[in-house]
Amino acid sequence: MTDKTNHLRDYHAPVWDEPVVMQLGYPGRRGQVFPQPAIDKIGAASALIPKGLARTQAPALPEMSEPEVQRHYLHLCQETLGMLNISLFGTCTMKYNARVSEAVAQRPFVADVHPLQPDESMQGILQAIHEFDLGLRALSGMDQFIFQAGGGADAAYTNCVVTRAYHKSRGELKRRNEVITSIQAHPCNAATAAAAGFKVVTLNLEENGYPSIEALKAAISDRTAALFINNPDDMGIYNPDIKEWVRLVHEAGGLCFYDHANFNGVMGKIKARELGFDACMFMLHKTFGAPKGGGGPAVGAYGCTEPLAPFVPKPVVVKDDKGYRLDYGRKKSAGKIREFFGNVPQVLKAYAWLLAMGRDGIDEASDISVLANNYMDHQLSKIRGLSRSNPDITKHRMEMTRWSLGQLKTDTGCGTVEVANRMADYGIDPWWMSHEPWIVPEPFTPEAGEMYSKEDLDYWMAVVAKISEEAYANPELVKSAPHKQAIAQIKGDALNDPAKWAITWRAHLRKHGKGGLAGGKTHAAE
Repeated sequence: MTDKTNHLRDYHAPVWDEPVVMQLGYPGRRGQVFPQPAIDKIGAASALIPKGLARTQAPALPEMSEPEVQRHYLHLCQETLGMLNISLFGTCTMKYNARVSEAVAQRPFVADVHPLQPDESMQGILQAIHEFDLGLRALSGMDQFIFQAGGGADAAYTNCVVTRAYHKSRGELKRRNEVITSIQAHPCNAATAAAAGFKVVTLNLEENGYPSIEALKAAISDRTAALFINNPDDMGIYNPDIKEWVRLVHEAGGLCFYDHANFNGVMGKIKARELGFDACMFMLHKTFGAPKGGGGPAVGAYGCTEPLAPFVPKPVVVKDDKGYRLDYGRKKSAGKIREFFGNVPQVLKAYAWLLAMGRDGIDEASDISVLANNYMDHQLSKIRGLSRSNPDITKHRMEMTRWSLGQLKTDTGCGTVEVANRMADYGIDPWWMSHEPWIVPEPFTPEAGEMYSKEDLDYWMAVVAKISEEAYANPELVKSAPHKQAIAQIKGDALNDPAKWAITWRAHLRKHGKGGLAGGKTHAAE
């Protein structure tokens, strides 16, 4: 019988040399031909358009038939590995995004809702948001959640502005201008604190894998505004002294914020409020099963205790005797950190995930996350050139562990970038390089979560083992990867030169002229 687990498939991505859609099509082609309106009933269509909005010329769009459009996007998706692959992204919990949730989000009662329409006309949407708020309160112990933040860093910034407003209300903001974090906290904690005008005090890791209480005490003063920390961190290490950390910061008059990016391994097990935290955030595009394709669309759910609730960005969805409404009349609110009240389709997808999992499902999922990670720890330790972060700490890790390819790099010249590129040749999504600062040399951080099967994890690790063998036998093969993808290794220097790239077709034409990327004929622009 064939060993299906570790047999590496003979993979090669399709190569279509597909142009961008603006370079396709021919004049007169249509995917849909609409009938002419009955002029005698509604009058000329041009009369219905305000003069200031009427076009003086037709839009520059590709003229294509429906099969041509479908073929174009089929080719593009065939050239892309996609998120339905084995994607242990690296410091991010990647989960299956249920198709039924995608279908619901496209229904008119979601897709056609405008955030400025009357509250009474969107009671169902507001009810779902409010009930999801209550669900997250149950998981965290917080008293209020909002979903305005456009991602994890945005939620961390939300905490910054709430912290700022809170201390200002007490007349202490000028003095309380420092935020304490650790070198292994997510970079958004330090970055957003600095962006909000705070000075950042960064604690280094010590022998247990986290800063000591003594180091924290030395950093705390009457200038302390808040502690920003994630626990467990990306090394997979949980700080057991976290309650004492919170007590000490509170004793000094500061606030405590729990970055729950790594919630997957502890969900259902701990609550931020029970540890003493004043606020926390959840990333719906990680733990709660909402999509994260292309770096978004993301939502950072920000929750806080009652003393901080008056300061959260408005509007807030509330329930009263008349139903659900958007509360704009919050006099102490810090204002807005983003437009309206959040990315509603993503919130509804996360709400659907929460309802489908239930308390028992969430508890089981966190168990599987921890089990899967420690299984991977055991197996990865057998691969040549790899070492685990904080190797002297032998305790089990949480739902992710940071690994190092430092030895492989020293021995072969192949590090984390080269190995990630080569993984694509085996049909595996390369890990994401979200590891700054590089406390661990040549890092990678697989995060299995509860989604992937043992067979998936075994295949992923077999690919890493194979690439290690290749690096020691023929390092140039790995350094020059990928070899089986639609696009070979690109030169990254062009990404830092705005003259060489454009994110819109109009910008491309402005920079490079009518010829298009390939220098061919561009019918739509003529």
